[in-house]
Amino acid sequence: MTKVVVIEDEQDIVDVLEFNLKMEGFDVLSATNGREGLDLVQSSRPDLLIVDLMLPDLSGNEICRAVRASAYGKALPILILSARSEEIDRVVGFELGADDYVTKPFSVRELMLRARSLVRRAQSDGKTQADDSISFGPLRIDRQAHRVWVDGTEITLTALEFKLLVTLFERRNRVQTRAGLLEHVWGIHAHISTRTVDAHVKRLREKLGSARDYVETVRGVGYRFKEDPSDPDYGEDLRLGARREPGLGVSH
Repeated sequence: MTKVVVIEDEQDIVDVLEFNLKMEGFDVLSATNGREGLDLVQSSRPDLLIVDLMLPDLSGNEICRAVRASAYGKALPILILSARSEEIDRVVGFELGADDYVTKPFSVRELMLRARSLVRRAQSDGKTQADDSISFGPLRIDRQAHRVWVDGTEITLTALEFKLLVTLFERRNRVQTRAGLLEHVWGIHAHISTRTVDAHVKRLREKLGSARDYVETVRGVGYRFKEDPSDPDYGEDLRLGARREPGLGVSH
């Protein structure tokens, strides 16, 4: 049975989540403080973590950081649940490794949709793929092992960041709209702010280091992965709006 750990200090919300997650077929474990929640994650090895930002001892951001620092937690889907709706709160959460961010008050139906999508995507990513290794300039991707190297040094990506990178690479030289990436990478059709995509792309670029310019911004449209790693100026031209692709609405 798919296992979920819920870390939330409001008991009425815990009760609602436990009831609805169990109705969806999840095995639910809950904690009302951060330390107890971290112990649950370590001992139970869940398939999904739902965590509130504002807890009495540790913040949700601290929990995200601690989970991502562990070997097991690197690929664990994390959904932040918070009353904080400011853009900076979302961005910080994503930068610390959260895969999704839901604000209170929330739609139970939508939250269940997102929970199922996160678990489904993680399980799909965990299935054995063709044994192939991608080399693109200084970037190397091992899709089967879910590992990435830049200039020979391995970098750590969350499961969602890895899928975002592979998706952009597999569709290289084709513009991917933010809405399209939300549907394919996040696996949900519900309305979510496209800032979710921007925050993850920003974080991915920071981790890619010298390979960051392979992920190009097409103004007003979305993102594109370079076709040729030997073209050093193309990405910069796109960011400056110096080139126009027919029908894409990229302004000079």
